[in-house]
Amino acid sequence: MVGLQQQLTKLTKQQEKCQTTISTLASRPGQSKSSALPPAAGARTTAPAVKFSIDTERLQHINSIRKAPVGAQIKRVIDLLKETRQALTPEQINEACYVDLNSNKAVFDSLKNNCKASYDGRRFAYKATHDIKDKAQLLTLIQKYPEGIHVLELVDAYPAVMEDLKALRAEGYIWLLLNSDSQEGTAYPNDQKMVGFKVDDDLKLLFRGDKLHKEMGLKVDDDLKELCRDDKLLKDMLKIEEELEKNHMKPATNTAKRVAAALVQGIVPKQNTKKKQGGITKRTKLTNAHLPELFQNLGS
Repeated sequence: MVGLQQQLTKLTKQQEKCQTTISTLASRPGQSKSSALPPAAGARTTAPAVKFSIDTERLQHINSIRKAPVGAQIKRVIDLLKETRQALTPEQINEACYVDLNSNKAVFDSLKNNCKASYDGRRFAYKATHDIKDKAQLLTLIQKYPEGIHVLELVDAYPAVMEDLKALRAEGYIWLLLNSDSQEGTAYPNDQKMVGFKVDDDLKLLFRGDKLHKEMGLKVDDDLKELCRDDKLLKDMLKIEEELEKNHMKPATNTAKRVAAALVQGIVPKQNTKKKQGGITKRTKLTNAHLPELFQNLGS
């Protein structure tokens, strides 16, 4: 830090000296006359005066970075490591972002103990929340969380993680519910796709017609057959919840999480077939009691 300050002082003095020399040359008699004459043939043209302003600004920028708080310097290094995804020595970090770890013990120790950085004794590297490198490892990780895993825990794993999440959703391996900014949401494993079993044709026929049922002497509940034939309600609920998320509204239900938990425990969701009772009863509030002929058929 002291050496940098000395360099700045030295450059300032050099600037002042150059300005003094230029002023002296300009004030000499006959200078204006000679300047008006065209240069002689073959004469060398004088190079323009050297400007130190660019170098001075760079040194001032470096000085401001190194005088910044420890937290600001740590963030600068973490951003560099995350962007490059490379293991860098303190010298390489200093060259890339002007944070001098060797000269600042507080910054060095803080970075070494930071949860987002790993240090092997020589180099620093970015440390993601989960150590995964590709789509296969991403799917394996999501399968370990049947209750779902937050997307924010995955986005810093590697640069193409969002593209892989959307690809896994398109392939049917996961359920992915995202907010409008595509950075907040939850990923759930699709257990049916994950198991990868093949359903026997006879078992499929069991839920498709009554002829086979009669031949085998089996009776299958109508609600169960309807549930196996149509999943429109489930798809509609997922779509409704996704549209609510896009409009920054939190849905009261979480169909994907509920179904995922049920599938893990082997529970088949049951449709609600209860219908609301209609008609006029004793508890119905009557607002036109002055017309008694309307209520002659009402049971006592």
